[in-house]
Amino acid sequence: MSADRILVVEDEDTIANNLVRALAANGYSVQRVRTGQDALAAVSSSDLVLLDLGLPDADGIEVCREMRSADPLLPIVMLTARQTEIDLVIGLDAGAVDYIAKPFRLAELLARIRVQLRRLPSPVDDAATIVVGDLTIDTQAYRAHWAGTELELRTKEFELLVTLAANAGHVVTRERLMSEVWDEHWFGSTKTLDVHVAALRRKLADHAGGSEMITTIRSVGYRYERPSQAGTTI
Repeated sequence: MSADRILVVEDEDTIANNLVRALAANGYSVQRVRTGQDALAAVSSSDLVLLDLGLPDADGIEVCREMRSADPLLPIVMLTARQTEIDLVIGLDAGAVDYIAKPFRLAELLARIRVQLRRLPSPVDDAATIVVGDLTIDTQAYRAHWAGTELELRTKEFELLVTLAANAGHVVTRERLMSEVWDEHWFGSTKTLDVHVAALRRKLADHAGGSEMITTIRSVGYRYERPSQAGTTI
C-alpha cells in the first residue's frame, strides 16, 4: 500500500522542516510548498493538506476555498495562530475539516491527521437513505436534500446530519458524536463540534423557513427534531 500523501503549506522554514521530518518519520509521503499559488498547483496529488493561514502571497482562507471547490472531499487541516471563535467559523466555512492552533504538540497533530485520512466511512451502515420530513439523505452518495433542494454541506457537517437525523427525536450525546463523526480516541477540544453544529443549524434553518431543526440539550448533546417538534427550544 502506498503512503498517504500530505501537502504541507507553510512559509516558515523552521516549522515546515520540523513538520516534514516528523511526517516522513511516521510513514507519510510529504510535499512542502511556501505559497498559496504553489499549493493550488500541487493539491491535486494530495490526500490531505496542512494549510497555514499566514501565507506570503495569498489569504489562506481563500486558498482553502479554492481547494475545497476543486475537491469537495479533500481533508484540509488549518494551522493557525488565530484562535477566536469567529476565525474558526470562517476557516471551517471556507472548507477546512479541522484546525490546530500554533504552537501545537506533534502527537496531537498526528492524531488529527490519522482521523482525517480515514476514507469517509458512513456513520450509518444499515440505511442508504434517511428521510425525516422534508429532509432526505443519501448516505452512499454523500448528498442531502431539503424539499428537493440540495444542501451544500462540508463532509463533517454531512456526517453530523446523518447521525442526528438517523436518531431524530432522540438526544445524541456529545461523546457519541465525537466518537462516530471524528474518532473514538479523540482527545482534543470539542469546540470543533460546536462550530460544525452551529454551521449545520444555520444551513438547515435557511431551508426550513427559520425553523430550528437541531436543539441543544445543555451539558448532554443535540437532538434533531421531527417535523412536529421543530421550533421547540430548551
